[in-house]
Amino acid sequence: MIVRLSQRRHFIAALTVHLFAGLSLPRATWANAPARILVVGDSLSAEYGLARGSGWVALLQQRLQREGMAANVINASISGDTSAGGRSRLPALLRQHRPTHVVIELGGNDALRGLPLEATQRNLTEMVRMSRQAGARVLLVGIQVPPNYGRAYTERFAAVFEHVASTEKVPLVPFLLRGVADVPEAAKFFQPDRIHPNEAAQPVLLDNVWPALRRLLKS
Repeated sequence: MIVRLSQRRHFIAALTVHLFAGLSLPRATWANAPARILVVGDSLSAEYGLARGSGWVALLQQRLQREGMAANVINASISGDTSAGGRSRLPALLRQHRPTHVVIELGGNDALRGLPLEATQRNLTEMVRMSRQAGARVLLVGIQVPPNYGRAYTERFAAVFEHVASTEKVPLVPFLLRGVADVPEAAKFFQPDRIHPNEAAQPVLLDNVWPALRRLLKS
């Protein structure tokens, strides 16, 4: 009995030493591990009509490298996607990529298709919650509709993103196309369809996202 107790104490002591040694080393590794940024968006983030590697998400990867910030960007954006589509795709994306950060850029196609704003709000809210439950920090990127939709609708649509960000306490980029769609020279920033930003607009889109995302990465 004495031998067994002595062996047990020796085993616990050895295990404790290894445990603390193991914990002290990975902390530096965890701190230096690259962030994994998952972007879930629509055509505004999916390089629709652009040369591959010229969209704002690709430019984000380049900026991270220039800034010396260790991070990998996964672009899971699909042209034409809605908030419902993003919500249905997100669980598999979270399991596959295990992101540390999720950028949600959806809702524009909801407006184009006349989908209920309440549904858009629910979908975005659920995407934020799923991302957080998976251990990721979330950045919500908003979009605004043109004035021809009517003042009441444009205000209600913008309020969807503000409400989700406020309620879920996540940072918000209010308007991805700021400085592109709301300037007198807007025509020079769009493709012939006058809906999708061209290559000249992509650095501006990134500049709109970057400050909030950088703060999130640094926090």
